[in-house]
Amino acid sequence: MPGEPLGEATRARAADEEAFRELTEPYRRELQAHCYRILGSLQDAEDMVQETLLAAWRGLDAFEGRASVRSWLYRIATNRCLDALRARSRRPREVQAMTEAPEPTRRTEPIWLEPYPDALLADIPDRSAGPAARYESRESIELAFIVALQGLPPRQRAALVLRDVLGFSTAEVAEMLDTGQGSVKGALQRARAALRKRLPAADREPAPRPNSASERQLVGRFADAFQIGDVDEIVSLLTDDALLTMPPQPLEYQGHDAIAAYLRYRAELRGAPLRVVATRANTQPALGCYLPDAQAAIARPYSLIVLTLEADKIAAITRFAADAALFGHFGLPRTLRS
Repeated sequence: MPGEPLGEATRARAADEEAFRELTEPYRRELQAHCYRILGSLQDAEDMVQETLLAAWRGLDAFEGRASVRSWLYRIATNRCLDALRARSRRPREVQAMTEAPEPTRRTEPIWLEPYPDALLADIPDRSAGPAARYESRESIELAFIVALQGLPPRQRAALVLRDVLGFSTAEVAEMLDTGQGSVKGALQRARAALRKRLPAADREPAPRPNSASERQLVGRFADAFQIGDVDEIVSLLTDDALLTMPPQPLEYQGHDAIAAYLRYRAELRGAPLRVVATRANTQPALGCYLPDAQAAIARPYSLIVLTLEADKIAAITRFAADAALFGHFGLPRTLRS
């Protein structure tokens, strides 16, 4: 930040690794969340943070202290993310379609998305972004927001996150993206208009407070019904226009009948009841789901479900295919004993 002691940077320039770590470590977690917002992938975000810190170490001689250390690191991280998105677009990524699944309510473009563990948000310091920011830090990591971001062109996505989430000035964003302020203003105008169309209506009833008694009761009822495959009970907990998605599958199921058909299809497909362990993802309640192994007395990771709540109902179910590596990020056990 402005006014950071240059003595730290001077020591770091002298190849003092400990000084460099002290200089950059306070920003590691918030940089990871920043890269996740742009890329939608926890694993890619981790890679970009490592690349950012390596590039910062190598480019330390060019850091003259005119910008804050934080702004300097965000500039490197943002451009590394944009490079990664360009490289990703050149590599075709196939989605194995669920050919036997019930007909969806709507077909969409595949969204490459991973959930983000709440545990990684706990150590991010509270840096008030000031009046320039349009979104609170909690709101900007929720799944609906992350999904909406992934639908924006990369540079619009980066400009909106830097300006409206982190609160950097238009001039700072222009410098970070190596462009003019007029270009940034145009990108922001288009991104904001697109985001308004993609985000849920502002007049929806608020979700219960995290970890409140009402949240625990609603999630507990869902978990109990989900484990035993009681589809009717699950449906009774949903809003009328509830939405079920499963990134990157380009299928959406909306409404009670469509969601019930999909849940019954999945239950028949797996052929055994699931076991669930509570966790949190993207500031929302989530469940790690385990499927019993027919050949061993254990249950293995099967899926991770994130719930979006609205008042005393569930407005969205987002299902992610899971493995032991993903569960490890959430502190979930690799297996459960049967």
